[in-house]
Amino acid sequence: MRVIWLLLVAAFVAILNETTMAIAIPALNETLGIPPEQGQWLTSAFMLTMAVVIPTTGFLLQRFTTRQVFLAAAVSFTVGTAICLVAPGFLTLLVGRVVQAVGTGVMMPLLMTTMMNVVPPDSRGRMMGRVSLVISFAPALGPTLSGVVLDHLGWRWLFGIVLPIALVSLAAGARWMTNLGETTDAPIDVPSVILSALAFGGVVYGLSRLGGGHPGATPWLAVAAGAILVVAFGWRQLVLQRTDRALLDLRVFSSRNYSIAVAMLAVMALAMFGTFSLLPLYLQDVAQFSATLSGLVLLPGSILMGLLGPTVGRVYDLRGPRTLLVPGSIMIAAAMFCYATVGPGTGAPVLVGVQIVMALGLAASFTPLFTASLASLRRPLYSHGSAALNTLQQVAGAAGTALLIAIYSSYLHAGQARGESVPEAGAPGARAAFLVGGFIALVPVVLAFFIRKPAEVEVEG
Repeated sequence: MRVIWLLLVAAFVAILNETTMAIAIPALNETLGIPPEQGQWLTSAFMLTMAVVIPTTGFLLQRFTTRQVFLAAAVSFTVGTAICLVAPGFLTLLVGRVVQAVGTGVMMPLLMTTMMNVVPPDSRGRMMGRVSLVISFAPALGPTLSGVVLDHLGWRWLFGIVLPIALVSLAAGARWMTNLGETTDAPIDVPSVILSALAFGGVVYGLSRLGGGHPGATPWLAVAAGAILVVAFGWRQLVLQRTDRALLDLRVFSSRNYSIAVAMLAVMALAMFGTFSLLPLYLQDVAQFSATLSGLVLLPGSILMGLLGPTVGRVYDLRGPRTLLVPGSIMIAAAMFCYATVGPGTGAPVLVGVQIVMALGLAASFTPLFTASLASLRRPLYSHGSAALNTLQQVAGAAGTALLIAIYSSYLHAGQARGESVPEAGAPGARAAFLVGGFIALVPVVLAFFIRKPAEVEVEG
């Protein structure tokens, strides 16, 4: 259990870092003197790197020990944070974000795979609930901390606060992290690594360029080329998995329950990442909230989501996933449609209420989906299942961010061309983007009825 808590601390630091950046992007755009579509790359490059790294984690977690993987990821994240802290400008800051993302991309699959390996099947829901409790404090603290720091200290302190925590996590891991499971000596398939980087990286790059409001065919060509390479990557994995040499074993998708749960997670990630990327822009540009108030709007819902984690885990263990997923997915869609009615005059209490509904839906959805999906697999496939799940989440999150930001930006630029102020031009764009997100969020409402709880024994076949 000590290993899981060490991994939880590391995951907390990584998520805290990412949630502080969500509020910081508008302020960084102004401070660094860069347009929104360029500032977005501080998030998009992070997601792009994650999309390249995560598909390799299935192999890494089998080839190297838990201690080796953890220390490599923790060092990468710590070094990246230090680079961001001393960055003289945008390009160096972007490099630091990329180095951070390498460590983050490995840490989350490592946490999920380790938990599935050491926690008995009948306790996985409760343990995943505790994981949600710990990890949700990062989204609760991150935006508020970011707002206060930006308003009073400056953006460098966002990394100055995270760096000591990262150093403590690294030191604790070096002292107490132990190895779990056995490693294999299978050689890495270099063509698969190259295909994975070009395929998933190409898709996320193209989607991010669309989200930045770039006209022309280049983003679509990147998405199309990436999609073709995804097919080529998948074909090669199908060939290699016959001899257990696949970089990412696609036999995980032979489980119907896993496939439906991952599809539902991906669609939720598309709607959620898009919303969480757009919401800070709306709060600061349209509603004209300060960075501190923008963070406080997100605080109550995030705290509630964390506190509900253990309860959701217990309900999952006793009643299965549908009891949670059906109302949870409905609440997420309802919150998205409520956001579609906002405008410059919408008060903070209304936005806090909508965010609480969204948080309740997410709390009721993610623990059952993570647990039911991975528990549907045989033990040797846990690492590959976690890698595939997190990869699809990243790609879907990039798609959601690109789609909603592109809709918002198109309205904003058109309104400003007509001489409208930012709040006047951005309000209809925010409403249109949230409305699209609401319709996308209806898909999980349907899929929720098809998720079942795997038998509390090791899955056969």
